[in-house]
Amino acid sequence: MLKLYDKTVTSRLLLGTALYPSPAILGEAVKASGTEIVTVSLRRESGFERAGQSFWSLIKELGVHVLPNTAGCHTAREAVTTAQMAREIFGTSWIKLEVIGEQDTLQPDPFGLVEAARILVNEGFEVFPYMNDDLVVAEKLVQAGCKVLMPWGAPIGSGRGLNNPYALKTLRAHFPDIPLIVDAGIGVPSHAAQAMELGYDAVLLNTAVAKAGDPVRMAKSFALAIEAGHLAVEADPIEPRDMAAPSTPLMGKAFF
Repeated sequence: MLKLYDKTVTSRLLLGTALYPSPAILGEAVKASGTEIVTVSLRRESGFERAGQSFWSLIKELGVHVLPNTAGCHTAREAVTTAQMAREIFGTSWIKLEVIGEQDTLQPDPFGLVEAARILVNEGFEVFPYMNDDLVVAEKLVQAGCKVLMPWGAPIGSGRGLNNPYALKTLRAHFPDIPLIVDAGIGVPSHAAQAMELGYDAVLLNTAVAKAGDPVRMAKSFALAIEAGHLAVEADPIEPRDMAAPSTPLMGKAFF
């Protein structure tokens, strides 16, 4: 079981809802993944002539928790305003906080992120900050009141996997009691399993499923990989070593 603020879920996969070929495929992928939390952009809900209403109806029919995000925001003020609107529309105090600082990599702006997080926590939001893998930024976000951290694996949509496993491992060791979710850059199920094997609590992804040739099958494969990685950590895996260690003992060996 995974507790995120006041909610407890069994699935450790969080799934985005953008870029799918059709609403029907989105719905089937969500079901196949077993996820209990999906991220939703405010812009999907407030589109032209409220076209987002049908999308919102689909999400409600799936019976999952909604994690609105502030995707596309480049300043703390813009992110705070978007979060306030999202709370009114989606009826939740959860918010995935994104404040983008660099356009090519979509790397988070650490200064704007911490500023926005502090404001939103003071307004009663339960903030899931999308951040880079910087330990100091993580400290500042925790001090601001964030009880979940979401460091990136690699730039959004890049599919590169975990660019800096060392930094992610350091974050895990430094914050043993805070839920940590790898968010962004995951491309294939083995990347997700690797994140879980580092001791992370969950993985959030979108593009790797939505843009796959078969999103439904890919969603299922990610669910299995995340479960495998989590079970492996709980099983206490062996430590890597430089030399061979024979699995067959010398005792009882035949001599001629």
